[in-house]
Amino acid sequence: MENKNRQGTGLIHLYSGDGKGKTSAAMGLCVRAAGAGYRVLICQFMKDNSSAERRSMEKIPEITFLDAHESVKFSFCMSSEEKQQEKAFCGALFEDAVREAQEGGYDVLLLDEALYAVRKGFLEESRIVSFLETKPDGLEVILTGQDPGEALISLCDYHSVIRKEKHPFDHNQKARRGIEY
Repeated sequence: MENKNRQGTGLIHLYSGDGKGKTSAAMGLCVRAAGAGYRVLICQFMKDNSSAERRSMEKIPEITFLDAHESVKFSFCMSSEEKQQEKAFCGALFEDAVREAQEGGYDVLLLDEALYAVRKGFLEESRIVSFLETKPDGLEVILTGQDPGEALISLCDYHSVIRKEKHPFDHNQKARRGIEY
């Protein structure tokens, strides 16, 4: 399939930092792209299939989500065996996303929380770097998470750091559906 980003200028976006809003910014960009007629593929690492944004965005015909976990634990709650299973899952999910983005005629690929998966040792940053260095010219790629390595920072065209100044988590307030997830 032909890529709608005919200019061959598919750029790389990186939303990182410890603040709230990385996924929200990336999802907003995906909705914008879909509104312009671009085909969008979204792959979420370390998340399940139940987020409120996913429920809304699955109704948009130009947006496709890859299946994630039915349920997921925070990495610090995982046993050693679960961590090994998560590493295998994240590796397979990344390969599925790359293959689908390359073969499926997508214009935009969001790798949501890919940096979190890297940070926790579930996905090798070198695999992401290799993909970005050889990605289709017109494919716009968005990555989110914390603590990107220098190789990713040097490859990206946009890098927005979202820094927490204040957050309800600081006062033990739990995440709220529709606001934090």
